[in-house]
Amino acid sequence: MKTILLRMGELFLKGENRSFFENTLVNNIKLKLSGLKYKLEKTRGRLLITEFDDCDELVCRLKKVFGLYSLSIADELLAEVDEILNYFKKIDVYNKTFKIDVNRADKTFPINSMEMAARIGEVVLKQNAKARVELYKPDLLFCVDIRSNGKAYVYHEVIKCQGGLPLSTSGKALLLLSGGIDSPVAGYMMAKRGLRLEAIHFHSYPYTSPEAKQKVLTLAKKLSEYIDEIKVHCISFTKIQEEIHSKCAPEFMITLMRRIMMRISERVAKKNNLGAIITGESLGQVASQTMQSMTVTEQVVMDLPIFRPCVGLDKEDIIKIAKDIDTFETSILPYEDCCTVFLPKNPIIKPKISKVLNQEKMLDIESLVNEALEGEEIISIVNEN
Repeated sequence: MKTILLRMGELFLKGENRSFFENTLVNNIKLKLSGLKYKLEKTRGRLLITEFDDCDELVCRLKKVFGLYSLSIADELLAEVDEILNYFKKIDVYNKTFKIDVNRADKTFPINSMEMAARIGEVVLKQNAKARVELYKPDLLFCVDIRSNGKAYVYHEVIKCQGGLPLSTSGKALLLLSGGIDSPVAGYMMAKRGLRLEAIHFHSYPYTSPEAKQKVLTLAKKLSEYIDEIKVHCISFTKIQEEIHSKCAPEFMITLMRRIMMRISERVAKKNNLGAIITGESLGQVASQTMQSMTVTEQVVMDLPIFRPCVGLDKEDIIKIAKDIDTFETSILPYEDCCTVFLPKNPIIKPKISKVLNQEKMLDIESLVNEALEGEEIISIVNEN
C-alpha cells in the first residue's frame, strides 16, 4: 500500500507539550488538505497519509505546512523479516549501484539495522548479478523505516518541507507589509516559528497608485499559501505625510513617518489581540535601518515586542528566500510605496531622540493617528487550497 510518511522535525524537543504541537500540526494539515481524499493517522514519531488519490497535489500542499520537516512516498509492508526480504526479491536494479539504509525505530524488531541492511543487500545482489553496493554515491537508495506500529516503510526519496513550528503554536502578530522584498520574507520567517499573521499596509493615494496597493494584496495572497489566511489592515498615510512634509525638517521625514507607523501598528495590534509587531528591517540596509534609527523608531511602541527576523541577513540572503516563496517577482514590480513619497535627498541616519521629539512638537500626532485609524480598510485573503 502506498503511504506518505511525514516527519515532524523539531517537535520531538517539546517534551510534555509535544501533544499540543502535534495536535495543532494535524489540524493545520487537515485545513491545508481540504477538498482532497486521504486518511491521516498518527504513529510514534510519524504521521501517515494513506487511501489517497492525487499524490502530486497532496505533496504540493504538504510541502507548505509549517512543522513538517520532510516527507517520503513509501510502500507499506508488515514489519516482519521475511515480508521485507520478499519485497526486495522483486526489486530490479539492473546493473546499477545501490545502498540499503535501515532505520529500526522499533527496538523489538529481532534484527538490528546493520544486519538487516546486509541481509536485504544480499537479496538484491542475488537477484541482480551485475549490481553492486555503493555506500557514498549510489545510483539507487532504498530506505527501510521499521516503525513501532508493526509496519515497515520502503522509500527512495526524502522531500524537504518547511520545518519550523506549526502555525498558531506561538500566537499571532502584525506584519508591516510594504511592496518591497523584505517584509514578505519577514512574515514568512516568523510564520515558520509558529506565528499566525495579520498585516498592516500604509498607502498614500493619490501619490501612490491603486496598482501599488494591489501589489501588496498579491504579496499577501502568496503568503496565504503558507498561512492559509491573512487579514490586511490598509491605512491611508497621505495626510500624515503631507503634514510632516509641510511642518518638519525634510531630513527627519523618514524617521517621523516610521514612528507614526509604529504608533498606528501598535494600536491595530492591541485592538486585534496580536502579540507582536514584525518588520522587514535589515541592519544598515537603508537610512531608517541603522541601529540609531531603529532605536528611535521602536521607542514609541510601549507594550509589544518588535520582531526583525531579517535584521542580520544581507540582501542576497533575503532575495533567495523571496524567490523560494515566490514573492520576489511581485516585489520588484515598479509600483511605488508610501516610503518613496516626499523622500528627502539626505535623510538623517543617526537621529537623536531629543531632536526627533522637537520635530514631533510641530505635529498633532494623536489626531493624525486617530484620523488614519478611522479610515482603516480591512481586506481578508483566504488561500483557496
